[in-house]
Amino acid sequence: MGIVVRLDLVLARKKVKSKELAAFIGITEQNLSLLKSGKVRGVRFDTLSKICEMLECQPGDILEFDSSQRDEGDGDT
Repeated sequence: MGIVVRLDLVLARKKVKSKELAAFIGITEQNLSLLKSGKVRGVRFDTLSKICEMLECQPGDILEFDSSQRDEGDGDT
């Protein structure tokens, strides 16, 4: 599954710092960094909801499907 995380772009557009977003969501900056880099296996709806609330955006502004990308190490075909 090729889900691309566009959180960095939305943060820049909204001029919000990662540190501020992490504090609002209630997660560490390190975990937010992993989310931004796409190195997480999933995201809770509650976390996604808080991100969208803070950034005044929709989930589709943050997450994008790219069929040319595959998860590494997933094993699914």
